[in-house]
Amino acid sequence: MGDIRLGEVESKFADIIWNNEPLRPIELEKLAAAELQWKRTTTLTILKRLCERGIFQNKDRIITSLISREEFYALQSEKFVNDTFGGSLPAFLTAFSSRKKLSEKEIEELKKVIERMRG
Repeated sequence: MGDIRLGEVESKFADIIWNNEPLRPIELEKLAAAELQWKRTTTLTILKRLCERGIFQNKDRIITSLISREEFYALQSEKFVNDTFGGSLPAFLTAFSSRKKLSEKEIEELKKVIERMRG
């Protein structure tokens, strides 16, 4: 997979696809025009770029995702932790929680995640 980063507008565009797939290019053009005020050429250019990155495909004039939204954000998060914290999740959590204290609910949710990872 190529570059998995998305800018803010690309993320909004990707969400349109994830929320409405499968869809035809004409349907995507209408949605992008309504939600992003994009012209047809912009829509098709960005679609092509995201297809080249391996996130979506336009096969037989049907647009679908190659990876789910959840997979995409998991990959993006993993890349961020790897690039910024040398792959250390504890270092990321330490940095994250140094400025924002976690609530009891958040702490309990993290404990559940850790237990699932052990299982």
